[in-house]
Amino acid sequence: MLMRSAVAALALAFAMPAVAQETAPAAETQVETLPDISVGAEDAPLTVVEYASFTCGHCAAFHNDNWEKLKTEYVDTGKVKFIQRDIYFDQVGLWAGILARCGGDDKYYAVSDMLFEEQSEWLAGNSGEEVAANLRRIGLKAGMTEDQMTACWDDSAKAEQLVATFQKNAGADGIEATPTFMIGGEKVMNQPWDDLKKVIDAKLAEAGE
Repeated sequence: MLMRSAVAALALAFAMPAVAQETAPAAETQVETLPDISVGAEDAPLTVVEYASFTCGHCAAFHNDNWEKLKTEYVDTGKVKFIQRDIYFDQVGLWAGILARCGGDDKYYAVSDMLFEEQSEWLAGNSGEEVAANLRRIGLKAGMTEDQMTACWDDSAKAEQLVATFQKNAGADGIEATPTFMIGGEKVMNQPWDDLKKVIDAKLAEAGE
């Protein structure tokens, strides 16, 4: 299980200049969790949830190779409602997750796309300062301001909410690796697109689609 203590330890592992050091909420503190951000028809017959980390190479590969197929064939056609849930295995992943949310829910998936598509570039920094600068460049391309990004990274309360949300969802679904999918409530490990497609089609058939 993804434990709060492990996240707290990881959060202190890589110092980032000029950005607040987010730590996991204390066990005794009740932190409000955040709602999912979905794409696709709310009344779609099937919901697909992807648990992903912005620092996960396999997650970037799924996004770059398969996301457009999933979106075109299932999301855009009203068959699937898609939800991405961020996992924070490390401090850098949390910084990226904060940036993805910084522009508001409407920009979440657009920023997420950029983070996965440019993962190798922004992760190439050799220090927290370099990674911060790389992430800021992505934020600027997404239309955010320097002050806006700094305010988001300095918002420790939001960071606590993000960590609490990740822990609650990942714990409930027994997530131990990324990417992992919940397809119609069934946990499905990462696999080639053709195999994932078979699972999606089978679940849609069960739903009468």
